[in-house]
Amino acid sequence: MTDIYLCRHGRTTMNVNGLLRGRLDPDLDLVGYTEARELGELLGGLGLTRVIASPLGRAVETARPIAARAGLEVETDDRLLDRAYGQFDGASSDDVVEEYGSLDAAPGVEPAAEVLARGRAVLDELAADPSDGPIVVVSHDAVIRRLLDALTPTPTHHEHVQPRTGCWSLLRHDGADWELLMADSKDDPVETALAVRSVHHEPVFSSGQLAQ
Repeated sequence: MTDIYLCRHGRTTMNVNGLLRGRLDPDLDLVGYTEARELGELLGGLGLTRVIASPLGRAVETARPIAARAGLEVETDDRLLDRAYGQFDGASSDDVVEEYGSLDAAPGVEPAAEVLARGRAVLDELAADPSDGPIVVVSHDAVIRRLLDALTPTPTHHEHVQPRTGCWSLLRHDGADWELLMADSKDDPVETALAVRSVHHEPVFSSGQLAQ
C-alpha cells in the first residue's frame, strides 16, 4: 500500500494577483511561508519516507519544513513542474481566457493531457515501489487539479477540485487501484482520518484506477 500526501505549494504574490506562474519562480510571500510551516507541523510527524517536490523554488520552499521535521532531504522531480504557459508566463489568467476562451486554447500552452501524463507517471512509479511509510509530493495547481480530477468517479459527484495553496490531498494505492481519501485539506490528517472512518467507513472518492 502506498499513501501519498499531494500538496500544493504555499502562496506567492503572483497567486494573489491572478498571474500565471508557470515556469517563473516567484518566492513565497508571508502567507506562503506560514502555509509551508503549517504543512510541516501537520505532515512532518507522520513517519514519512520521502518528500518529493517540483524543482521550482515555491515548491521546494514549501517542502523544506515538512522534510526537516521528518528528518529527510527534499528530492526534486521535473515531472512535477508547473504547467508551461510559454509566452503567457506572468500574464493575467483572466486576460488569457478572455482572449482565447480558455487556457487550453491559448497558443503554446502545454496540453492538459501532457500535464496529467507526467504527474501520473510520478504517482505510478511510487505505487510500483511501495515504501514503509507515507510520501509527500509537493507540486502545483495545474498538476494536482488534473490528478485529482482523474480520480473523480463522475463529474456530477465532484466536478473539479481547485486546490488551495498550502493544502494537502491524500491518495492511496492498494496495489491495484487508486483511491482519493481526502481532497484539499488544511486539517490535521490524523484527526481527519479518524473522522472519515467513523462517519463514512470508506474513502471520499474511489476511481478504480486513474482515468486514462
